[in-house]
Amino acid sequence: MSSNIGKVVLAYSGGLDTSVMIKWLQEKYGAEVYTLTLDLGQRDDFREIEDRAYKIGAKQHFFVDARAEFVERFVYPAIKANGFYEGKYPLSTALGRPLISEKLVEIAHKVGADAVAHGSTGKGNDQVRFDITVRALDPGLKVLVPVRDWGLSRDVELEYAKSKGLPVSEKKSKYSVDQNLWGRSIESGPLEDPFSEPEEDVYDWVTPPEKAPDSPKYVTLTFKQGVPVEIDGERLPPVDLIQRLNTIAGKNGVGLVDHIEDRLVGIKSREVYEVPAALTILEAHRDLEKLTLTVHELSAKAPLEDTWSRLVYNGLWLEPLRRHIDAFIESTQSVVSGDVKLKFYKGHLSVVGRRSENSLYRREMSTYAKDSKYNQQLAVGFIELWGMQTITANSVRSKVAG
Repeated sequence: MSSNIGKVVLAYSGGLDTSVMIKWLQEKYGAEVYTLTLDLGQRDDFREIEDRAYKIGAKQHFFVDARAEFVERFVYPAIKANGFYEGKYPLSTALGRPLISEKLVEIAHKVGADAVAHGSTGKGNDQVRFDITVRALDPGLKVLVPVRDWGLSRDVELEYAKSKGLPVSEKKSKYSVDQNLWGRSIESGPLEDPFSEPEEDVYDWVTPPEKAPDSPKYVTLTFKQGVPVEIDGERLPPVDLIQRLNTIAGKNGVGLVDHIEDRLVGIKSREVYEVPAALTILEAHRDLEKLTLTVHELSAKAPLEDTWSRLVYNGLWLEPLRRHIDAFIESTQSVVSGDVKLKFYKGHLSVVGRRSENSLYRREMSTYAKDSKYNQQLAVGFIELWGMQTITANSVRSKVAG
């Protein structure tokens, strides 16, 4: 097949789809295929992935340890924005895709590629995240999506791999799994029945609650300007802190999310996520904000958080509106510092204490004890003014109604 595509950079996971694509892209376009793998905390054997890429025929394989960058540039803004899509999903996979896309473009420029490629399907959100981010960064790069554009299926891929002698496994997993430091996404297989409880083999990071320890685990998480920096008084690098919380929360059965999700393409899907650290940090951060931000800041921030989460979920990381929202959110976080005491017990996560030098809570005003400094008589005039229009309106409308 003749084409003006001489070089392609492929986002390479090492799985069946992207392994087949190395050879497929070479044959379809006569192109040199460069592969790129990012470590976002997914716990893969990256040496094995590199070896497989070269065995199949990659011209050159690139590996980037992007864990620290992923946390600081993508996870931190999500924490500050209390990033949940539809109130349930902490955006783990959605946050990783724009970073992978950025690196694809960087490597494409480095090797002089004409195109980049990824293994997304036409049914999901990842195709949108990759395509838009790449095109926003470099409109001149072609984006090739073999599964979507050429209708590749697993059976076709296995048959093709066998005919070409490609070193891929024929073992089929019950589930489709994607993971990074911020979470593990599991879908398909038995999960496609939304009435069916997830089987135990879904669990990898999270202990089933009924098998979790019989005594509660307490952790104090310290935040500085909106991001976690310490666990129980020990300062940790960002990646280490998240990994430790994934272990602590997961061991105690905390972190499984099972919900019906609205994909951008119009499909409702049943999604299961293991997100122990994400749920823990976001719950703690949201609680600390209640202690340190005014009611007006909190009420203005809430709808912006929802907008932020939808932009990220829907592939619009580079949308200018997200940057504008980030600027507002960042301005609120200067006071969001302090300690949050958390209790983990058999799948339950509770905030049981919080403190901050920037706390807006004043015991002398809220206490019911006799030493309270709150002048209760002030409430009389306040109620009169606060309810004036409501009381008047009801009087007028009673007359209108006869």
